[in-house]
Amino acid sequence: MANDVKPTRKNLMAIEDRIELSERGHGTLEKKRDGLIMEFMDILDKAQDVRGDLADDYEKAQQKINMARAMEGDVAVRGAAAALQENPEITTESKNIMGVVVPQIESSRVSKSLDQRGYGIMGTSARIDEAAEAYEDLLESIILAAEVETAMKKMLREIETTKRRVNALEFKLLPELYENQEYIEQKLEEQEREETFRLKKIKEKKEQEEKEAREEEAEEVDEEIEETEEDLEDIQPDTAAQSPAANQ
Repeated sequence: MANDVKPTRKNLMAIEDRIELSERGHGTLEKKRDGLIMEFMDILDKAQDVRGDLADDYEKAQQKINMARAMEGDVAVRGAAAALQENPEITTESKNIMGVVVPQIESSRVSKSLDQRGYGIMGTSARIDEAAEAYEDLLESIILAAEVETAMKKMLREIETTKRRVNALEFKLLPELYENQEYIEQKLEEQEREETFRLKKIKEKKEQEEKEAREEEAEEVDEEIEETEEDLEDIQPDTAAQSPAANQ
């Protein structure tokens, strides 16, 4: 992949910006992952308690209903169940945990008093009352378990997603960016060395040309001086011959 990147300073600056951004994102995602894991462990502990309570409430409800059926008969139990007039109400809201939206279930009219269950007090026994109360407790445990289990599943999915992102940055994107950065830096260094060598050669050639030019100029000056001296030598005898002392 590094060979596909043009070794320019513009690309180097862009890669350095991406590295900085990716490193910040990697650190943020790591903190988020660790926070999610801590929250998940708390929810997991709560889920284990809820599961234990749910199993106990279910076993208790089964025992109570079996006792009521044995003592009062199926007809009486079914009649008491059919007399229910107000069904439980369940509303769902949401809350945010480390960026994860989890449900928050609220229930009402689950636990009822004797006069709210619809069946006549005089026509039933304490066995049916105990069975009804046991199933009301079981229903509340089911609602709480649904809330906790859903939150746990959503947290687990978010943890897996965050872990994949962290791994993608740590083991794929960042190494590729580091490789590209190193490749471009090496190529730019090579180009800089080549440019320095080329400029050095140009400078040496220019200095050599200037030296040769100065030598040629000096030779020309020497030649002019020699020519001037020769001309002076040619002129001096004539001047001596024409002088007054020579005439006398």
